[in-house]
Amino acid sequence: MNNDIIYDQFSENYDRFVNWEGRLELELPFLKTELSPQKRSDHNQISVLDVACGTGQHSIALQKQGFSCSGADISKKMVEIAQKNAQTMGLIIPFKHAGFGHLTSAFENQKFDSLICLGNSLPHVLNEEEMVSTLKDFKNVLKPGGKIIIQNRNFDKIIKTKNRWMEPEAHIEDEQNWLFVRFYDFDPDGMITFNIIILHKEKGSVFQQNIISTRLWPFSYFKLVDWLNNAQFDNINLFSSLQGEVFDVDRSPNLVVTAIAN
Repeated sequence: MNNDIIYDQFSENYDRFVNWEGRLELELPFLKTELSPQKRSDHNQISVLDVACGTGQHSIALQKQGFSCSGADISKKMVEIAQKNAQTMGLIIPFKHAGFGHLTSAFENQKFDSLICLGNSLPHVLNEEEMVSTLKDFKNVLKPGGKIIIQNRNFDKIIKTKNRWMEPEAHIEDEQNWLFVRFYDFDPDGMITFNIIILHKEKGSVFQQNIISTRLWPFSYFKLVDWLNNAQFDNINLFSSLQGEVFDVDRSPNLVVTAIAN
């Protein structure tokens, strides 16, 4: 099943699945620190393109902090929800339906000061040809000297330990309960199938169950660094999370990469 269809299906539950208040409290200080050096000499707001933006929560939070944000996602329903979320906050943020490799055309050659690709989105690219095209597209929408921030899972650790399971996420709303259970299947071709079991229960009823699955490429950090170098990014730095800890290939749960378009 295509990723646009999968995430269309998941869109209505995405803001239940993520504890945005807690997540943004942890991540915003690092994002603001990393993006702020892109300060423009003309005193205009720093422009940020949020790629694979989902329901737009990072864009909304950054715009509230004084950045000028735009967003793109392969899922039309995610984009629709992102637009509604921004409108609810009284913000005008252009969200567009565009997947990896199609940003330059979607934003009509608009150039941004920075680009963020968070939430383990880049591993949805499943082959090297598409990865090269994706990173070239990222660079094409950035101004010279523009910064990129990518957040993935640390697949070096995951492949080494073969740990299939992630911490469940729970949500309670109006006497309804949701439980989201995530796990990996390690496929024979070296890819990973990422599964989310969605358990939903209304008061007085039994849990209803659904599962969505998508394929991921568990590429190593050094491959990503090599691809970025080849796409003409430099000043590449690695972190363990969006709190800015030093990356440890054997221990870090996540991989965060920052780089500059040259």
